[in-house]
Amino acid sequence: MKGLIFRNNASRLHDTGEHPERIERIVAVENLLEQQDWCGYEVVDSPLAEETALLRAHTPRLIEHVRTAAEQSLPLDPDTPAVPASYRAALASAGGAVALVEALCDRSCDVGASLHRPPGHHAEADRSMGFCLFNNAAVAALAAIEEHGLERVLIFDWDVHHGNGTEAIFAADPRVCFISVHQSPCYPGSGRFDEQGIGEGLGYTINCPVPPGSGDELWLGLVEQLVLPVVAAYRPQLILLSAGFDAHVDDPLAECTVSDAGFEAMARAIREIAERFAVPVGLLLEGGYNVDALARSLALTLLQLRGVQGQPTGFGDAPALASELAEAVLSRPVFNEQL
Repeated sequence: MKGLIFRNNASRLHDTGEHPERIERIVAVENLLEQQDWCGYEVVDSPLAEETALLRAHTPRLIEHVRTAAEQSLPLDPDTPAVPASYRAALASAGGAVALVEALCDRSCDVGASLHRPPGHHAEADRSMGFCLFNNAAVAALAAIEEHGLERVLIFDWDVHHGNGTEAIFAADPRVCFISVHQSPCYPGSGRFDEQGIGEGLGYTINCPVPPGSGDELWLGLVEQLVLPVVAAYRPQLILLSAGFDAHVDDPLAECTVSDAGFEAMARAIREIAERFAVPVGLLLEGGYNVDALARSLALTLLQLRGVQGQPTGFGDAPALASELAEAVLSRPVFNEQL
């Protein structure tokens, strides 16, 4: 499978200082991937996002606020610092996501990744928050829909924190099916199971809150018992992974216990269902704050998505919560009628 990685040096200039979302994250990722010959992916410099692409997901006021806050080194919220280079870094983050979608949609590659910082899934249409300036996943999905004519995009967010921004942007939009597995309670405090979307989008928002301490068995069980059947029912034309690696057992910002092999197994499952339905897959880097665990888990994920890695270590049976959540989601009319 041909793979492309989009990256940009601007990610190294978004200097947040002694902050969990810091420069060392992208340095660790790129150093390890370079040692591994980028896992066989071709590396491409990302363009900066055009304002027209940002405006599909964000208000003009938010875009201007990010630009001026960065110019003045003003924080965007108490958790989200900015420096003059932050605006360019955010444009590169969103631009890499758009370029990735373009490559996947025109079949320049079968699988790809946009590896940048800052991350994006907490950013709402009119608000930057939670380390995120622009919502890269939302900008990418809307580029696929508006520029390339796709009718169904599935976003699977496995960051340990709920992707509140992505959910809010697509809550009423059936063209995007949003699935989030996340720890609860945890920042930002949203993502209840009964948040299912609104209007025409009702049923297409799927939140799977899991308790602290949840590990490989539950996370992989949810992928196998819930995510894969939803893919089969929804039949997306593109799968985007909002891939945070902060559910890792070594991560300092949450309390889940997923291992390197757990992320590897989830990636393998996504690749297999994507191959079954001939759907391209794009990975967008979100969180992950133990830099070594982040780099290792991401590299294993990229290898699995390309199909060049063997079967991960087996795991025990999934807890009952996985089947309970899956049964409840798959009984929704929007999926039940198609299964």
